Amino acid sequence: MIANGQIVGDGTWDLRVLVTDLQTERLIRVKGDTHIGGVMLKLVEDLEISMDWSDHALWWPMQNIWLTRTRSTLDQCGVHADALLYFTPMHKTLRLQLPDLRYIDMRVDFSVKTFSAVTQLCKDLGIRHPEELSLCKPLEYNHLKYNYKDMPKKKPEQHVGQKNGGGYVPVDTNTFIANSSPAGSTGSLDKSPFTCAPITPARGPPSSTPISSPAGNGTWKRNGYGADMNGTLNYSANVSNSLSLEQLNGSFDSSLAQSPSTPSPEARRHLLRPKSLVEKARMNVAWLDSSLSIMEQGIRDHDMLCLKFKFYAFYDLNPKYDAIRINQIYEQAKWQLLNEEIDCTEEEMLMFAALQLQVKLQASQPQPSTESEGSSPSPIEDDIDAALNNLQTTLEGSSISTFSNNITQVPELKDQLRYLKPKRFTMKAYKKYWFTCRDLHLYMYKSKGEMMDAQNAIQSINLKGCEVTPDVNITQNKYVIKLEVPSSDGMSEMYIRCDNETQYAQWMACCRLASKGRSLADSSYETEKKTILDFLNLQRPSEQPVLNPNTLDIQIEDYIAPKYLKKSKGKLTQRILEAHANVKDLNLIDAKMSYIKAWQLLPDFGVTLFVVKFQTSRKEELLGVGYNRLMRMDISSGDHQKTWRFNTMKAWNVNWEHKHMMVQFEGDDIIFSCVSADCKVVHEFIGGYIFLSMRSKDANQTLNEELFHKLTGGWS
Repeated sequence: MIANGQIVGDGTWDLRVLVTDLQTERLIRVKGDTHIGGVMLKLVEDLEISMDWSDHALWWPMQNIWLTRTRSTLDQCGVHADALLYFTPMHKTLRLQLPDLRYIDMRVDFSVKTFSAVTQLCKDLGIRHPEELSLCKPLEYNHLKYNYKDMPKKKPEQHVGQKNGGGYVPVDTNTFIANSSPAGSTGSLDKSPFTCAPITPARGPPSSTPISSPAGNGTWKRNGYGADMNGTLNYSANVSNSLSLEQLNGSFDSSLAQSPSTPSPEARRHLLRPKSLVEKARMNVAWLDSSLSIMEQGIRDHDMLCLKFKFYAFYDLNPKYDAIRINQIYEQAKWQLLNEEIDCTEEEMLMFAALQLQVKLQASQPQPSTESEGSSPSPIEDDIDAALNNLQTTLEGSSISTFSNNITQVPELKDQLRYLKPKRFTMKAYKKYWFTCRDLHLYMYKSKGEMMDAQNAIQSINLKGCEVTPDVNITQNKYVIKLEVPSSDGMSEMYIRCDNETQYAQWMACCRLASKGRSLADSSYETEKKTILDFLNLQRPSEQPVLNPNTLDIQIEDYIAPKYLKKSKGKLTQRILEAHANVKDLNLIDAKMSYIKAWQLLPDFGVTLFVVKFQTSRKEELLGVGYNRLMRMDISSGDHQKTWRFNTMKAWNVNWEHKHMMVQFEGDDIIFSCVSADCKVVHEFIGGYIFLSMRSKDANQTLNEELFHKLTGGWS
């Protein structure tokens, strides 16, 4: 039967497709067995416009998925006659905020998994080891007031998929949790929307030079794309608020390796300063799901995302190849300290300010080359050098003559220290005892003579799995090691006070290694001890500054965290200059590296917080995720209640229906739900750190994306 010139009853139907570049809709006659590739071919033939369509693909807004498997049929994808598809570019412009708070417009593939998009982004930016970074949505202060599940939901003006001036209102999502997902798809069927960190186009970075792009780069009509009466594409320049990659070309590498001394007022104004541990935990709600595409997570053309270091396990930082990476890590560390996202003492703050000042002074000076004269060494030669250095360190570090004259004996550390075990409602003073550390155990004796036999010890402490925290004040000659040791009642707290910094460095290095299951025979002991001593030396103020304060314009707010700004500007400036005398000889890259190393020595470094509810408790608590452990923490004080090391982990699973996460350790299983973010975020942090721990020199050139998604994806 023929009606209106078409055969009726032959199984065909009209599929509506919106071509976003042209803002025109086409009806394509298809069947259920028509392949996705065939739909695009028919569409291009129907448009009769000569241009490169190779970057275009079909996007299904109602289902929030890309139809990129060109050999799949419409029936297999579930596309029926009521569907409207978009024919749109896969690469779109993303406004990116870097760790140094600068904005840059980048062309990003919105159709691949976020992990793959970040990998390509880092390649374009010249940042090695992209697995350490990820994208997150910008947050507002309001987001720190509520947990993820309690965030007030705004009533959308239009439903998802409702047409709005030629375009669909995009869903706003962060972490989609799939109860079921099509095989091989990055899809997000049956996933709940995220409304905690909405993209707000009104909040933009500061204005700068307008950018023009070639035709075909845009997606939505609001970006300036259109077509004339003859169907010829044209582009009206889009006034952007960001720099483009091209604008940084020429001196691009040096630009990203050296940041402006102060960010734009607009960027600084939007920085968040969390006022409690809970607010710090709520900041981790905004991470994108690495296993889903950017488009599936509510991001659209010219929206803004932040590129940040997500995992604090920096691998192979090499000044020869990592000038950009080192600078961006330094900048992220700097803003964490200035915004009080991570705590430090006043002495440490002055040390960081001094290093920051040295970075600023060196930025305008010519720097020594990081490579030897002549041709630069190849990566293979670097690997050989690194292998020789590692061999030398291992051979030197394996020597135990420092501790024992008999090489068949296990090395041990012996000394007289002061000990305190705090008790509630009682004021106790430190008492002197003799201590020895051997085989990951700390033994305490009343007298030196009793140390000959371990059975005489009045206390034996297994340091493996304990939390080691410094409590140091150099001006007060205070060198205290706080130990939180696992016990049947949780974490047992005790303090060990050393007489001087040398003694402190020895015992702090010993305790840190033992907590990770390494003995004094480990080759890294001497390195750890030297690192601690260097850190202390940087905090010791010089008697005489080398810089005249009258010749410098130091804005104290750019160097000191707000909680330490109570003193007068003149006094703080003087103390910064006194601390600066210790670092005045460092060149630019060494000053940044010293800053990073000092940051890594802070007690709270690399601990990502979440507000959780454990199955065994009704009250909210904190979960800290570090590079090698999970920590159960008090939500008010941050005190450690229990620590689980990743090397004792047997399995971790997620019940997606109830959003509960279960982690199995040797002799201990924990089940919890996350209330400050979706449990998928916690899952990805755990899997990500395990993935990063598996990196080695042998495979540092290949990034195993399949393994990353297997460990972090959340479904088999």
